[in-house]
Amino acid sequence: MKIVVPGGSGHIGTFLCRALAAAGHEVVVLGRRGGVRWDGRTLGPWAAEVDGADAVVNLAGRSVSCRYTEENLREMMASRVDSARVVGAAIAAAARPPKVWLQMSTATIYAHRFDAPNDEHTGVIGGAEPDVPGYWAYSVEIARRWEAVQAAAETPATRKVALRTAIVMSRERGGAFTVLRGMARAGLGGPVAGGAQYVSWLHEEDFVRAVEFLLTHELSGPVNLAAPEPLPQRDFMRVLRAACGMPVGLPATRWMAELGALAVRSDTELLLKSRRVVPTRLLAAGFTFGHPTWPQAARDLLARHRIGA
Repeated sequence: MKIVVPGGSGHIGTFLCRALAAAGHEVVVLGRRGGVRWDGRTLGPWAAEVDGADAVVNLAGRSVSCRYTEENLREMMASRVDSARVVGAAIAAAARPPKVWLQMSTATIYAHRFDAPNDEHTGVIGGAEPDVPGYWAYSVEIARRWEAVQAAAETPATRKVALRTAIVMSRERGGAFTVLRGMARAGLGGPVAGGAQYVSWLHEEDFVRAVEFLLTHELSGPVNLAAPEPLPQRDFMRVLRAACGMPVGLPATRWMAELGALAVRSDTELLLKSRRVVPTRLLAAGFTFGHPTWPQAARDLLARHRIGA
C-alpha cells in the first residue's frame, strides 16, 4: 500500500512508519519539519500525496506531555481539529481517494470511572463527572471534537476509523514507558493517590498490528486500541517494579503527584484519571494481541531496552 501519515515524525509515528516500511509499504510522512511539508491547517502541494494513496493514518496533534495551561490546551485542540479537518478536505478533493482513513483519537474520551470498563458500545463518554478537575472535561471535549470532524467529513468513498488509543508503551525514548521505567527503578513507582485509578495501555507492537488489521478489515467508527486487561495503577506499577527487580515503591499523595508533574512539566491528569478501557470491537473482529497481559508486556519491553532491540 501507499500510506500517507500526517504527524508521522512524532513518538508513535516513528515506530509505526518504521514497521510499515519494513512490511513493504510505501510510507509518506507529512510533517512540519521532516518528510513532505505541511502546516496541519491548510491545503497545499502535500494533498497530491493523498490523491491515489491507499490509506491515510493521521497521527497529527500537539503532545499531551506538557502542563495543561490554557495556551497548551488551546494548542492541543487546534492541532487535532485543524489537522483532521484539512485531511478530510484533501480526501474529499482527491480524484482517487484512499480506501481508508485511520484518525488518531484517545481513550481519554471516556469517563473517569472505577465501576465498569468502557467499550465502544456501552462506554460512558466523559465530561460530566462531578468529582474531577474542570479542565479534564476540556480534554474530553478535545477528543469529541477530534472525532466529530472526521465523522463530518464528506468522504463517501473512504472508510473512516477513530483510533481511541490508550497509553502506548514503547521502547522509543521520550515515551511513557521510559518515564515509568525510570520511576520504578528509582523506587518511586508506588501507588499514586491510593492507586485505584485504572491504567489502560497497549504494547507498541500491538499498536502496529492493530493499525495493519484496521487497514484491511471492514471496521468503521470508533475502535478502542487498548490491551484487554487494564489494571489499577498500584498493580500496574507493582508489576513493573517486579520486572525491574525493585522491591520498593514509595507511595505518593495527590499533592506530591502535583509537585512531581510540575517538576517534569507534565500534568496529573495523566496519572490520576481512571482509564478503564477494553477493546471489544477489535476482539470481536478476530484481532489477537501479541502482548495481552501487562506482566508479559513489561518483561518484553524491558528486555528490548536492555538489548537495544
